[in-house]
Amino acid sequence: MESPSRSHDHSTGALLRLPSKHKQPGAGTSVPPVHDGGATGPGARRAFITLLGVDLWERFSFFGMAAILVLYLTAAPADGGMGMASQTATAVFAAYMSLNFMAGLPGGWLADRVLGARRAVLLGGALIATGHAVLSITSAPALYAGLALIVVGTGLTKPSLAAMVAAVSGAEKREEAFSRFYMCIQVSALLAPVVTGLLAEKVAWHLGFAAAAFGMAAGLAQFSIGLRSFERVGRGPARPVSREEARTAARRAAMVLAVAAVAVTAVALGVLPLTAVLALLGLATLSLPFLYLRMLSRRTPVDGKQLSAFTAVMGASAAFWMIFAQSGSVLSLFAERHTDRVVLAFEVPASWLLSVHPLFVLLLAPFVTRLRGAVTTKVAGALGVAGLSFVVMAGAALMAQDRPVSMGWLIGVYLLYSFGEIILAPAGLALAAAVAPPGFMSRFLALNGMFAAVGVVLGGQLYRLTAVLPLPVYFLLMGTAVLAVGAAVMATARRLRPYLPA
Repeated sequence: MESPSRSHDHSTGALLRLPSKHKQPGAGTSVPPVHDGGATGPGARRAFITLLGVDLWERFSFFGMAAILVLYLTAAPADGGMGMASQTATAVFAAYMSLNFMAGLPGGWLADRVLGARRAVLLGGALIATGHAVLSITSAPALYAGLALIVVGTGLTKPSLAAMVAAVSGAEKREEAFSRFYMCIQVSALLAPVVTGLLAEKVAWHLGFAAAAFGMAAGLAQFSIGLRSFERVGRGPARPVSREEARTAARRAAMVLAVAAVAVTAVALGVLPLTAVLALLGLATLSLPFLYLRMLSRRTPVDGKQLSAFTAVMGASAAFWMIFAQSGSVLSLFAERHTDRVVLAFEVPASWLLSVHPLFVLLLAPFVTRLRGAVTTKVAGALGVAGLSFVVMAGAALMAQDRPVSMGWLIGVYLLYSFGEIILAPAGLALAAAVAPPGFMSRFLALNGMFAAVGVVLGGQLYRLTAVLPLPVYFLLMGTAVLAVGAAVMATARRLRPYLPA
């Protein structure tokens, strides 16, 4: 996300000005900005602080749940878990994570065309809190219903928060603003696994989910209190939808929701194999961002070569998220099963190790955010350290075949890809915001997330290879593949840079 506000008005139209000849296809006027007006002066600063607080709580609920989900899914029913095989649980986690990213596309559309950013945040936050509360009920139907509610809520909330931060931030230091905001929300990522992990692993799994619900409810309360500071930002849709478009969207949404409801019900009742649903979701995730970009190429004034360069960089960044997303699944299982976690006679909960990553982000961010360079250089560097992290994991897994290994191995891995995340995540958000024409901010920011979803799904599905491959070989293959993608980005950097924003 973006960050600090400026003392004067920065509407998205000001952030991303295009020549006046650019029109919305079929319209007679320029594309309107993503929001009405903007907060100014002290109001802009208060607005930024309010948005920061909302995202802190929203990320608390997200990371808290992510820290315990796979452990809960693989725990024996006698211990209150779901008793899933590790490969299936990892695929469920990957599907859940990727759907969180994919939901930003319809969520961004609803914010831009129907709800406005404010209402999208309020509705999305309420759905997230409800979803976590449903997860505190012990049953398979409650599991899938709760995850579905969180996915829909996240799709509404995240793009809208990002667009509102863009509205109260300056264009001159957009990437720096993204970096600062990204650094601040790591406080939630640091604390959430500690709180939810302690409650879930030491008391009861569903208390961990309840704590995540409380976090989102607190964020909603703060957002409601701070609404006045936004002035006109996000008050209504940027480009209100026409009646014909609304009818078409309603029909499509009804079809998608009906199919999703049937699929969730069939899986919950055991009629449809979960693996089949996960495979279909994976195919949809892999294809959707590219199909949507093709559609955008016909409906937006973005230059075709710039859109192609944007697609190439985003596609390469998916390889980083393929590694990153496995921290809450593959690395959590490794921590639980192959790591010596006893410190002074106290066994550290496996979920607590996820707090190491945001701690490194907080420590490294003040130094790393000062690094300058082209977006291609940053993507290639992030891929390099991500690939190296799994090469290190290959060594840890090899040693773990004889005895549990020190937590130092995982801590070293988290250090590596924390460095990569600080470089890549703000740069990707800034690139999406810079390429997006006025009126399409939320959807281009959602596209950034959708490419991350591609990586998440690939990682979750590729973990199935561990059923036939030794764990050290799996880590080594994944690491070298990501290193190869990073090398490819560097090799093509000169051809891409002329078409990418500076």
